[in-house]
Amino acid sequence: MRNWTMMMTVVFMALLPALFIGSGSFAVAGNPLEGLSQIKQGRTMRSSSCDVDWQAGNADARPIAPGETLVIAELEGPGVINHIWNTVAAQDKGYSRLLVLRMYWDGEGIPSVEAPLGDFFAMGHGVDHPFQSLPVTVTSEGRARNCYWPMPFHKSARITVTNEGSSVVGALYYYVDWQKLEELPANTAYFHAMYRQEFPAASGKRYLIADITGTGHYVGTVLSVRQHTASWWGEGDDFWFIDGETEPSLRGTGSEDYFCDAWGLREMSTPYYGAPLMEGYDPLSRTTCYRWHITDPVNFKASLRLEIEHMGVTFNEDGSVRSGFEERADDFSSVAFWYQAEPHKPFPAFPEGKARLYEDWSKLVEVESRLDSAKASGGPISLQEGIGTGKGQLWWTAAEPDQSLEIIMDVTEDGADELLLLLTCSHDYGIFQIELDGEPLGNAVNLYNPTIKGKEVRLIVPPLKAGQHTLRFVNQGKDPASGGYFFGLDGYMVW
Repeated sequence: MRNWTMMMTVVFMALLPALFIGSGSFAVAGNPLEGLSQIKQGRTMRSSSCDVDWQAGNADARPIAPGETLVIAELEGPGVINHIWNTVAAQDKGYSRLLVLRMYWDGEGIPSVEAPLGDFFAMGHGVDHPFQSLPVTVTSEGRARNCYWPMPFHKSARITVTNEGSSVVGALYYYVDWQKLEELPANTAYFHAMYRQEFPAASGKRYLIADITGTGHYVGTVLSVRQHTASWWGEGDDFWFIDGETEPSLRGTGSEDYFCDAWGLREMSTPYYGAPLMEGYDPLSRTTCYRWHITDPVNFKASLRLEIEHMGVTFNEDGSVRSGFEERADDFSSVAFWYQAEPHKPFPAFPEGKARLYEDWSKLVEVESRLDSAKASGGPISLQEGIGTGKGQLWWTAAEPDQSLEIIMDVTEDGADELLLLLTCSHDYGIFQIELDGEPLGNAVNLYNPTIKGKEVRLIVPPLKAGQHTLRFVNQGKDPASGGYFFGLDGYMVW
């Protein structure tokens, strides 16, 4: 009953602006879905990846070669796009950051929407992860992306997806659902979305989310942060400079406050705000949060500039806390969403594909190439094919706690201080402490999961010298729900 009540409240709030009719009058509807009984204007249209031979064929997927662009919609107006859905099958790690979504209205030469596919659908870092909100919902473990932003156009609309990865996108499935109309209202504004990033956030100035010239209203922010150091990154305030202000008229009280939460962030999603990805407060932890200004759009007549501080907890060299409110050099990226009436000014230069990822995945070492040198204090080691990338994973069937596995890791250049491990979780896997050259790294990792699932573990390590180093995995028991102490390692990367 609680879920039904919450759903109806959400629908009512979404429809609330439409209930105000004329000057000072208010129409009360007995059913928030009452408007569905009114005959709608226009013709319902769709652009999709459906097989051209729709009566007999099922070849509904569209591949995209590296460097190629696929047009997913070429529409003649007037009209309004009401729904976009897509799902992708791709080999490249971080593919949702390597695919670029662009939208062009009424024949414009520069896009009004330009963002990585995943970030546009409110999930950053090249990660697949599900969540639910009013204008954007992602399901199927993060692989089914939906948005419901209204996107009107007078003459034409063109939507493209570009593959900036190194591998072919094997399959892009998509729907673009829209209404063809006789005309649009005179005050109709165009939908915009712009991506920015700073890896890390630039020292000495606030992070810029939006810098807009024109007349319109701001409707949403997606912010993704990757921590360089531990603890809380989000003491920074949001500042809004409207119509050329030198002093912001809208001033915030903290990053989690702007994203409508309090006392830090935790993983959750609601119709208007959320942090659907929140890995914690350790170094290299990743967060993506969103704030939709649907009931409280920020209006501007000439310009809008939105900035947010990158402030939080900092530390001395001995590990003690230096400050609770000091500039931090974390990785920031964002998408700003707004509507404006006139053509927008050009966006900043779009960062190229590899620069949008934190790792260079071409440096990934498949552990099957180290299988011969791996040794365990107990339990057999084998290649388990069909799991992970490459030929398969290193599979160690440890039989009891305190047994350990060692592999030799090659470091190609001095100064490497980040380590990425591609581990596997399953119903009979154990808990392991990771060690590098005899020193423990972080907390023990619980690899239990009811089904087989990959797990990326990112760790800060002391700067390494080029040469060989020893990775060791010590079995520290198992989750109460686990049926064994097994271990799987697919690959590693150090840089």
